[in-house]
Amino acid sequence: MSNLQFQNDLDKLTDVLPEKVKRYIDYEKMEDVIEIVLDIGRTPEIRHAGGKIEYLGAEVVLEDDINYITSRIQDFTSDNRSGIPGTLHRISAIRNRQGKVIGLTCRIGRVVTGTIACIKDICMMNKSILFLGRPGVGKTTKLREISRLVADELGKRVVIVDTSNEIAGDGDTPHPAIGHARRMQVTQPQYQKDIMIEAVENHTPEVIVVDEIGTEEEAQAARTIAERGVMLIATAHGNSLENLIKNPTLSDLVGGIQSVTLGDDEARRRASQKTVLEREKQPTFDVVIEILDRNTLAVYKNTAEAVDYILRGWPIRPEIRKVDKVYENNEQSQTIPTDAKPEPAISDIPKEINKLEKKIEPSDSLKFSFSRQKYVEEVKAIKKIYLYAVSRTIVEKVIERLDLNAEITRNLDDADIVIAHKNFAKGGARVLSIANDYRLQIFYIKTNSMAQIQKVLKEALQITETSETLYGYYDDAERALDEAKTAINKVLAGGGAIELAPQNPQIRKLQHELADQHNLESQSIGEGSNRRLKIRKGF
Repeated sequence: MSNLQFQNDLDKLTDVLPEKVKRYIDYEKMEDVIEIVLDIGRTPEIRHAGGKIEYLGAEVVLEDDINYITSRIQDFTSDNRSGIPGTLHRISAIRNRQGKVIGLTCRIGRVVTGTIACIKDICMMNKSILFLGRPGVGKTTKLREISRLVADELGKRVVIVDTSNEIAGDGDTPHPAIGHARRMQVTQPQYQKDIMIEAVENHTPEVIVVDEIGTEEEAQAARTIAERGVMLIATAHGNSLENLIKNPTLSDLVGGIQSVTLGDDEARRRASQKTVLEREKQPTFDVVIEILDRNTLAVYKNTAEAVDYILRGWPIRPEIRKVDKVYENNEQSQTIPTDAKPEPAISDIPKEINKLEKKIEPSDSLKFSFSRQKYVEEVKAIKKIYLYAVSRTIVEKVIERLDLNAEITRNLDDADIVIAHKNFAKGGARVLSIANDYRLQIFYIKTNSMAQIQKVLKEALQITETSETLYGYYDDAERALDEAKTAINKVLAGGGAIELAPQNPQIRKLQHELADQHNLESQSIGEGSNRRLKIRKGF
């Protein structure tokens, strides 16, 4: 929308406001304004997208001011909403117990283009898409732009079921922002499910667009539409896919949840309880997109797989997309070496490893150790680690010494995992909050010691040396620390001084620290390659 068009639309809203409110509105500062709020007995407010609140003058809102506005707009519907014909603005009422209007929220509607450029490839795949996100992050804006894209660029028959007239504006003529898409208005919110079915039966749409699916009946109507082969674009109440799964009213949108009792063998194979939750049926929506903020989207391209992973407690990370970037062919643009092999899906890795195990005879254990290690290195891409209050130098040393398939990144958007210091996690750190929104796994260290960082890194990268033979190596530092722990226990139990095996200076330093933690005396003895630690009780 051009600045001139936006100002023209804004004029239609300000025309219904009292003069004592209108004279304080500065059009040049309205670009990021979300709403104008008027409550009886309070100063009028303008609320900006970033959370900033600006007060309009010093006079409080009177009952006459509220009546002035309501007399110039259409009657409120049963959901206490009204609008201004030809615009996307919405005016919502707050009533007292007697039904009198005592407050108004004037939501400013504007056409914002370019918000779906990063998911345009998904919108053109003819798959049903569900948007999730908290109020005010732009769900309706994206529905409006997708409607225009599919109707005008793809030439599909699009019908919008517009319950609150938010998508296509108030009045009998839809707003030009939806392009050639058609709009069906809903007289009362409780009839939305009926209009959804009516749209399919009477108007032969290829695509149906619905805002705010919120009841079980509407979820059932959505399933009926999807089963008839109609592409469905919708939003639903819920911040994340996990929240939606736990919502008994709307969980049917992603396949529904049922309790299943496993047999003993299956429960043992899964390493789970005998009673587990599983997806009941095929999801209504093929793709789920979480709107984390106005510029960041989290995309689950396969809803069925994502729900299965979440129910089984398996780690899954959606694809993070930024509004200001363009993605093509379902993947980010990147250069792939011609000799690179396609990486197996996560769910295929256990199957492939099992195939390898079956080919190995017991006597070939050493060969299997090498084969498995090599296979895991091939199928796992380099893990990118974001550090928060953790020593970068020590992490780099551990990665180099253990030859880990990982690297440190300074950009949270590129990270696969986050390692943070536990002491800095208190107080709701913004970095960790964003990491949670991105569904990144966060691992915490207690101290910035090499031993602690090494332990957490192995946990984060899923390195489990349960067998030296199986994995081909056993960490020297960890072996030395185990030896020191055993010696410390013996000394504490009444034993005399104990000498440990020779170690290099770095490992001896770790052993010294361990002895200090148990209030024991330790000293380095011997020369050169025979230099070692001696542990005893202090005098």
